[in-house]
Amino acid sequence: MNTNAMTSPKGGERRVDSLLIKSFVTRREMGAIAAAEIAADLRTRLDQQDLVRMVFAAAPSQSDVLDALVRCEGVDWTRVEAFHMDEYVGLAENAPQRFGNWLGRHVFDLVPFAKVHRILPVNDPAATAREYADLLGAAPIDVIQLGIGVNGHIAFNDPPVARFDDPEMVKVVDLDNVCRQQQVDDDCFDRFQDVPARAITLTVPCLMSAARLFCMVPGQTKRAAVKAALDGPISTQCPASILRQHAACTLYLDKDSDPHAR
Repeated sequence: MNTNAMTSPKGGERRVDSLLIKSFVTRREMGAIAAAEIAADLRTRLDQQDLVRMVFAAAPSQSDVLDALVRCEGVDWTRVEAFHMDEYVGLAENAPQRFGNWLGRHVFDLVPFAKVHRILPVNDPAATAREYADLLGAAPIDVIQLGIGVNGHIAFNDPPVARFDDPEMVKVVDLDNVCRQQQVDDDCFDRFQDVPARAITLTVPCLMSAARLFCMVPGQTKRAAVKAALDGPISTQCPASILRQHAACTLYLDKDSDPHAR
């Protein structure tokens, strides 16, 4: 176990290096508390600045927090500029599996954002990545809502392609087989061969550049990845391990995903 892990007197909170971990009994409770804390952070930032720039993750594991977040009161979404962190290459524009479309159903089309920037892969995904990097780089990223994949990825930075010193903000990647199988296991695709082999993703340095990270990871299938992220070395073999070095990241777990839950 990582020797930097500490348990707080509350029992449900602890730290590993700089990472704050909050553990809950149920996934629903996890999502509700995480959403309330994201909303509180947004309200504070909006009291201090004209516009907040936020990046959203699309995955079934994020549905609880997003469904709760759009119901939170007091957030002036008209001053929030929205981005998302990854997108498949090769799916039809109206494919429900496209992350921009998934986020449309869960958040983008439900609150009145100042602007929504969707990743729209066309004939030249590399050009799309460069253009999206320009949009992201126009000003600091304030908040990111993210998860962790079963292979420890953050966004689509799978172990074979993740770089902690990546010079790019956004890039085109090949998805590894574990990541592609997760999409089938999550009921996003019927068959492995239906899952695209490539995607556009924000890189690890881009994610780590945000002022505040909120990472929600429920479910038994994520337990091994969470354990590797918390107890193993900080390494691209488990890209999520880098979150331990972010100055303001909270990891939200339920009893199924928390390897140290009693």
